[in-house]
Amino acid sequence: MPTDADRAAIDRLIRDWVTAVHSGDLAGVLADHADDIVMFDVPPPYAGVRGLDAYRATWPDFFTWQAQGAEFALESLDVTAGDDVAFAHGLLRCGTPDELAAKPELRLRLTVGLRKRDGRWQVTHEHHSFADDSGASPPAP
Repeated sequence: MPTDADRAAIDRLIRDWVTAVHSGDLAGVLADHADDIVMFDVPPPYAGVRGLDAYRATWPDFFTWQAQGAEFALESLDVTAGDDVAFAHGLLRCGTPDELAAKPELRLRLTVGLRKRDGRWQVTHEHHSFADDSGASPPAP
């Protein structure tokens, strides 16, 4: 049965990840991520990336963009945990000052899937997205 300690550990793990992303700390970003992680991100590839090496390779370009003064700050986080599987979702302010001034409601959506392996929570799935505000309608079913 999951405990408050499990939910607190996952909350701390994600908050530490956000801090590492904001500070450009690649080792901190990779910490607590499984070797077989799958990530779907805002930029391509559309099929996502699979594996820790591919995940690692996505971060340098983001850090370069972020070094221009972009914000990466967690606004909300909800954690649901089972005995050995959990997920969390949250919203982050992610953008340059100009982007956030032009669209004050702009938020990056984050969903994280985790598994408990050998008594420790690891991120096995990560999904980042922005809402499509282009006004285009989705295709009819």
